[in-house]
This record gives sequence, structure tokens and C-alpha cells, in this order.
Amino acid sequence: MLKKLSVTAIATVMAFGAVTKGEAADVTLRFAHFWPAVAGAHKELFQVWADKLKEDSAGKIEVQIYPSATLAKPPAQYEAVKNRIADVTATVQGYTANRFPLTQVVELPGLVSSAKQGSCMIQSLYDEGLISDEYKDTKPIMFFTHGPGHIHTADKLVKTPEDLKGLRIRRPTAVVAKMLEELGAKPIGMPAPQSYQSMQRGVIDGVALPYEGMVAFRLNELAKNHTEVGGLYTLSFVITMNKDVYADLPADLKKVIDDNSGKAWSETAAKVFDKMDVIGREAAIKAGHTIYTVEGGSNNPAWKPVLDKATESYLAELEEKGLPGRKVYARAVELSKSCQ
Repeated sequence: MLKKLSVTAIATVMAFGAVTKGEAADVTLRFAHFWPAVAGAHKELFQVWADKLKEDSAGKIEVQIYPSATLAKPPAQYEAVKNRIADVTATVQGYTANRFPLTQVVELPGLVSSAKQGSCMIQSLYDEGLISDEYKDTKPIMFFTHGPGHIHTADKLVKTPEDLKGLRIRRPTAVVAKMLEELGAKPIGMPAPQSYQSMQRGVIDGVALPYEGMVAFRLNELAKNHTEVGGLYTLSFVITMNKDVYADLPADLKKVIDDNSGKAWSETAAKVFDKMDVIGREAAIKAGHTIYTVEGGSNNPAWKPVLDKATESYLAELEEKGLPGRKVYARAVELSKSCQ
């Protein structure tokens, strides 16, 4: 009887072990990004995507998310995925200088008025092959943009370009830096997570960010003045994956990744960022901040000539490098109308 029980017990343990092994993830993906874990982008986009992969793969894919740039600093996150320090990242292409010049056309003034519009534009530019050559060393999952970027200052309210003269404004990318320079500001390059400490210490006078970023990085605590120049700029983001990691997946798990890539998820990202813009603006109003809206946005006569000059300068620079900047820009303009 004892022997029979022992055999039964062993069989039970072996069966339990088999179930446990079957329930364990076959693949664990390390997902790096720079937003804090409390940010809407982390909770409502990246974590939702990770959970969907786990669900669709019946637990075979697990995504471990590393927020707040814990695996790699913001400017190094794309390289981290390329070099397999991380398996997946969500990052700003413009943080990696000179790598995505055609992609950054979407940052130019007058193109984007919402994350919905911008995300449709940038995902379409990739899907149509106009910027796809810039991503040959990774496996892009989805493209999206934040909503319109604005100018947020600690002390001085900006109403005209002249008000920007001499102000030290955090800029996210080189494209936005040139625009701010044309407007008379002194752009200071830094990733968004560094902005709070820099403004707190008086290193910068303000930031160029969407309202989403003002909440995510707590900058509404420091910047009491907000200048809305509709269509001033936006930033493009990509969630992308290491090519070898993807290539090593079995066919069924590749399908899970493919089914959770592209346009539908780009639209999901856009909804999150547009929602967070509303929350960020409402927070500024509730705090009693001053919001100044430039009539006509980037088409305002005081702003348009300067912004047009910045656009022309960037496109001319691309053409001088032998890149089809004007072709991509022309398509972006078309998409800005159809992606409304």
C-alpha cells in the first residue's frame, strides 16, 4: 500500500511539475522605456500591450517592463535594443541624433494638431516605405506621436516670439532646437525626465512639451505659464524590438507579435496620449495657471514666417545630404489632411 501511495505521489508531483512548466513563459521580453511607472503611457499603453501579448500567447510570452530608464538612458534606448541590452523599447527617435532624419519631418511646425492625427501620419509613412529604411536594424512594432507640443515657462508668460528671446527652453530634439533658435530662445538639450530637476534648479526657464509630458514628469508643479501655439511641433515615438529576438521566436509567437503591431496599436497609443493631454491641461487650469492661446496657432502672422523658415532650413539640410526630405514632407502634408 505504501509503495502504491509512493508511486501515486510521485506521479502527482511529476504531473504538477509538468503543468507548472507548461504554464511558465517560453519567452521573456525586457521592455525598456523612460516614462515613470505612474505615467499614463506606462499604465495605459505599454502595460496593456504587454498583457495582451501574454493573453494572446496563452502565457508563452511574458513582458518585463523597465520604466524610468532603468535599463538604458533615454538617448541610448534604441541602441540598447539594437545591441540586445533590452529586447523592446519605446523611445523618441529624435533622442538618437542623426539616425532618423526623415522620420523627424513629422516634428516640423504646422503638421500635427493631435496624437490621433500625428500617429496616423507617422505609421502611414512607415507602412508606405517612405521612412522604413531608417529601421532596418530593428523590428518596429508601432509608431505614434504625442499631441501638440507647447511652451511652458516658470515665470515669464510668452505671447509673441519676442517674449522668447534669451529664455532657456528645454528642447527634446535637434529639429525642435532649430525652431526655438529661430524664435530667439536658447534651446537646452535634455530628455524629458531631466527637465524637472533642471527647472527646479533654475538651469532652464521653461520646457517644450505636450500637456501629457507636463503630468508624466510633474512639470505642472513648476511651470505656471503655458503658451499654446497650435501646430508648433510634435515628437514621433517608436516601439521596436530586437531583430534577432524576433527571428528566434517560433511561428506561433511571431504571429502574436505581428497581430499586436501596426496601425491598430498606433491608434490605441494616440488615444492614450490625447487623453493625457486633456488631463494635463485640466490640471493646469485647476492649479490656477495662466494659459495663453496664440490665435491662429502656427499660422499666426507673428509666428508663421519664423516657423516656415525653420521648416525650409531643415528640408534643405536633408536634400543637401541626398535624402528625399521634400518628398516625405509633401506626403506628410497630404496625410495631415487625410488623418484628421
